[in-house]
Amino acid sequence: MSSITVDLAEVLGTVRRPGDFFVSGTAEMPAPRLEVEGVGIVALPLLEMQARQLIAIAKRAPFGRGPDTIVDTSVRRTWQIGAENVRIGGKHWAQTLAGILDRVATGLGVAEPVSAELYKLLVYDEGSFFVGHRDTEKVPGMFATLVIVLPSISSGGQLLVRHKGREARLELANDEPSEVGFAAFYADCMHEVLPITAGYRLTLVYNVLRAGKAALPKPPDYSREEAEVAALLRGWADSQPALGSELEEANDTPTKIVFPLEHAYTPAELGFDRLKGADAAAAGVLRHAAPLAGCDLHLALLSIEESGAAEYSGSYGSYRGRRSGPEFEVGEVFDRSETLSQWRRPDDSHAALGPLPVAEGEVSPPDAFEELVPDEEEFSEATGNEGASFERSYQRAALVLWPSAAILAVLNQAGLSATLPYLGDLAARWAASGEKSGSPLWQQAHELAGHMLSTWPQEPYYRQDKNASIVTRMLHPLAQLRDNVQIERFAAEIVVGGWFGKPDNAAILGALAILDGGRAKSLVESIVARNTAGAPGTCANLLAGAVSALRQCPPPQLKGAAKILLALIPGNPARVAPSAAWPSDKAVNSSVVVDLMTAMDAVDPVLAEEAARYILAWPKIWDFDKVLVAAVQELAEAVRGNAAGRLLHEACQSHLKSRIALPLAPPPDWQRNSKLGCACDKCRPLRDFLNDPGQQKWVFRAAQVDRSHVENTIRNATCDLNTSTLRSGSPHSLVCTKNQASYERRVVQRREDMKNFEKLGV
Repeated sequence: MSSITVDLAEVLGTVRRPGDFFVSGTAEMPAPRLEVEGVGIVALPLLEMQARQLIAIAKRAPFGRGPDTIVDTSVRRTWQIGAENVRIGGKHWAQTLAGILDRVATGLGVAEPVSAELYKLLVYDEGSFFVGHRDTEKVPGMFATLVIVLPSISSGGQLLVRHKGREARLELANDEPSEVGFAAFYADCMHEVLPITAGYRLTLVYNVLRAGKAALPKPPDYSREEAEVAALLRGWADSQPALGSELEEANDTPTKIVFPLEHAYTPAELGFDRLKGADAAAAGVLRHAAPLAGCDLHLALLSIEESGAAEYSGSYGSYRGRRSGPEFEVGEVFDRSETLSQWRRPDDSHAALGPLPVAEGEVSPPDAFEELVPDEEEFSEATGNEGASFERSYQRAALVLWPSAAILAVLNQAGLSATLPYLGDLAARWAASGEKSGSPLWQQAHELAGHMLSTWPQEPYYRQDKNASIVTRMLHPLAQLRDNVQIERFAAEIVVGGWFGKPDNAAILGALAILDGGRAKSLVESIVARNTAGAPGTCANLLAGAVSALRQCPPPQLKGAAKILLALIPGNPARVAPSAAWPSDKAVNSSVVVDLMTAMDAVDPVLAEEAARYILAWPKIWDFDKVLVAAVQELAEAVRGNAAGRLLHEACQSHLKSRIALPLAPPPDWQRNSKLGCACDKCRPLRDFLNDPGQQKWVFRAAQVDRSHVENTIRNATCDLNTSTLRSGSPHSLVCTKNQASYERRVVQRREDMKNFEKLGV
């Protein structure tokens, strides 16, 4: 049974000759020596003074009308100088011209050698043009015209070339001193030079010749193949099921087609204009057929990675005569991935597409990869319980097609890594277009966002790093589009479900600001209610930002969200289930207090005072030294000055003042704190030593296990002791020497307390 991947490959397999009716480009050019009789050496880029000198000795360019050659400036307005009066050369010119001719032959699809004969030098000034016409065969063997634009400053003057219903519009302006621009086309093509709008242009015109008496080359004509390919692609596109329909999963029609190319291309070489031989021919057919069938065509780099089990081949490899180890061969393939990346459009611009996987049944022809030779292959010998293994990789260029209407299904194959950048690109293009909501670009972005939401991963997570997540990357384009429907859906389904972190709050609020006040208020309440128990700091920061970001929702309207936040912040263990409680050492810090009090103060000062009293009621969670003192210093002056702020301020002052008032003096003797967490026989002598005011050193000689036990007791109790091991004799001894660590810590604490007390002010 035939399929699109088989049928398409069969047709493209007959297309072997590359080329088109025209070719254009630029070439690097070391400065040539251009000399014109009557003017002398001509400087490049062309100077205005010399342009006028050239025009002074030139003639009006004529054109052919039937058997006659006439001058009519309503048909052709430019200046010409005959080839017999022009000499161009220099050390590198012959090499430059040969390189251009090679590209011309390839671009026009001519396999035989060609040559070029200078016909004339043309000077275009402002207003110069040439209406549509065809070139005649001026010398035997001429089949094409080559135009080389020398460095000169001008604008306008595009060259239009037409052939069998197609038109190419070529830009010829060239003011780069180190380059020439060129264009070549078959002589029987209708072509036209649009008016020069400013400046002067200097152009060499060559007759392109082929030696011999065989028929002259003609443009490759694949109109029959193009029509056949267009019909195949049209039928394939029409058979695609609607995205999200019941038929989508059951349908075996490939979503896209991947046509691997014959030649190897590096990422730097990847481009439609750099394809070679049959690759260029196939690409040419698809470039014309795909739009007729409503399909998109791209060029991409295909990377294949394989790994699996390796098998011992039964022989040993060697290196310079020395045995180096066993040789292996590939066994069973366990893992294989095929990924497309480095996307190019037919105009060779970069497409904003991330990596896309190649799904089963999408390669054309289906057996295209059977004879591939890997670019890299590595074997690993067996280790432990793992057998011998291999890894290998391949890289090929490929032409990739999909129905234009199925772009969402194509992107969905790769998930968010592909859809997120594409959505961003759509939104940016829509914004730049100035179109209104509902335009085709806007609608495509809206539909893509809807599909992304339908397939968004379900397991929520809380981000603790400093980087914005995929939530921000999703909300930015939605906000740019002002897509109220998808913003509301995303917030209700994804953000409420926990797919966000503190770095995403700005994007969340920026998107919610687009909604009406009532809906924004409701969503903030839902987000806070669902996530405060797991991420109180993130939710406090969200509410603090909401009071200024949601202008359509005045702060008092956020009182519901503030009450929910206050009811769920850490403290009283009876308020939330233990499994949902957020560990105090991770969730509670000074920024949580700052955000919480800032939000509460803006929403309702009474609620702020309630929050302050709640925080002070649970000092084990909201620790003065680790949390509150720094928070009060960070709070804005307006917040510190209200009732709630004064409560926290006074409590912190009282805490510091009471500790500063404690007596501080070095210990008068060697007695130290003897509260230990262990009362075993091994630790009892340690307690006695700590209580002894006259003993500074204690030596504990015991087995290692007992010494380690005593050392752990000292460490856990934070005893004022230095310890070392005396390794003479057996068993070894643990030497304990008393120090003043507790006193020194209090000295540091006193200094810090006084500094903080001063910062808090009155």
